[in-house]
Amino acid sequence: MNMAIIKPFKAIRPTRDKAHLVVTRPVSTYSKAVLKAKLESNPYSFIRIIHPEFDKEIPKTKPNSEERFKLVRSKYQEFIHEEILQKEKDAHIYLYKQSTPTHEFLGVIAGASVSEYQQNKIKKHEATITSRESMFTDYLDLVGYNAEPVLLSYPHNETLEGIYELITQERPEYEFSTTDRTKHELWIISEIYEEKIVNAFQKIESTYIADGHHRSASSSRLFEKRSKLETKSDSINHDYFLAFLMDEKRMNILEFNRLVDTLNGLSRSEFLNALSPYFNITPLKNPQKPTEEHIITMNLQNEWYSLVCKKSIINNEDPVACLDAEILTNYILTPILGIADLKASELIHFIPGNLGINAINQPVKEGKSLIGFMLYPVTMEQVIRVADNNGIMPPKSTYVEPKLRSGLTIYEIES
Repeated sequence: MNMAIIKPFKAIRPTRDKAHLVVTRPVSTYSKAVLKAKLESNPYSFIRIIHPEFDKEIPKTKPNSEERFKLVRSKYQEFIHEEILQKEKDAHIYLYKQSTPTHEFLGVIAGASVSEYQQNKIKKHEATITSRESMFTDYLDLVGYNAEPVLLSYPHNETLEGIYELITQERPEYEFSTTDRTKHELWIISEIYEEKIVNAFQKIESTYIADGHHRSASSSRLFEKRSKLETKSDSINHDYFLAFLMDEKRMNILEFNRLVDTLNGLSRSEFLNALSPYFNITPLKNPQKPTEEHIITMNLQNEWYSLVCKKSIINNEDPVACLDAEILTNYILTPILGIADLKASELIHFIPGNLGINAINQPVKEGKSLIGFMLYPVTMEQVIRVADNNGIMPPKSTYVEPKLRSGLTIYEIES
């Protein structure tokens, strides 16, 4: 029988007084101006580890180079030496809660098994890019730690929910808010609850990657790389990777919308005529999001339309083909607009659903893009169906919340 194995670990984490200053969103989510301001104003930010060359005396290196990764490692060790970060004496599992104005996310931070990932007990729904996998593998190998958890979901479990409820009655180790109006709380789980949690996970057949396919894939590659070494390294932790495991009912999945910069030589009327065999097209008086599955709303040169998929193009027998993102690709983006490779084309842009209608409306209004497509969010059930059937979802099908912060609990790959 399959089971989900999770592992307590000795986290490297911020001292209690500095936790709110250390943790950070992924660097890619900050504009250059904001990133510069954070580096200048906060000596404790984890960004200073990720961007060690902010210190003027450090020589410049190429992005994603061995020299850059060694600088990251050195800065990380400096944070430990200065006691900004501290290492746990004992291995633990951690309960983490993130509260936003609209959602409450709760789950455990632990080590997830590379072996289970390789055996597809930790299931995937997204294709990874080999070059990115390779880069992340080299990064992990050289820096020696994992600072941003992979987000895993698991089927609803009343036993775990009951244990979490008891733990949250106690005072958390960390409790702070960030400027995006999100409250963060972290509990160090005691041995009594820890054993019960580990046992409860052993009764769960499979977990699912919600966010972090490249991070988990690179951890697997690192395990393979180090397993082939003739002499054993000091590393004893590369057979697990850092994960945040959360009940699928607590997950919030938003859509990724699309902006397109081409009509592929067609006029407005020619484009609409090309859509008509596949969609029932209705003009809209006002911009709006789709109200249900198999409806796509479209801003075509500042005029809005509802595109209702005709039954002939909906293949419910195929868990991928019936997804609206795949329908959009197969019936509009590729055959009509000539976008063959969504990952490589510079004519298409993916816009997270949390940015709202204006993120689609404004670029079309300003003439930066010609068409905007808004999609209905996929459900967790659809994600699971794709993963269970070993399918691959189209690029940027899901914008999953919560978005986790780096530097809260660091998993050391080196012993």
